[in-house]
Amino acid sequence: MNVIEVYSKPACGYCALTMELLCRRGLDYVAIDVAAEPGRLAEMLDRSGGHMSLPQIFIGGRHVGGYMELAELDRRGALDALVAA
Repeated sequence: MNVIEVYSKPACGYCALTMELLCRRGLDYVAIDVAAEPGRLAEMLDRSGGHMSLPQIFIGGRHVGGYMELAELDRRGALDALVAA
């Protein structure tokens, strides 16, 4: 199973929606709080190709985007395959 990493910060509505979706689907994830660990922001920017918005989600090291992209993967039924790959 691929590791899911979520770069987020407190009081971020889309971050909360992302984590709710993952929990609802029974998927474990690693939450990376860029407010608590500011050095991780540069890491996120590098990995995401400069995307500043939160959350930024990676599955198996692959950048999938933010909440809207994750929700679309789930809606299409592609999230399970991506996590399992």
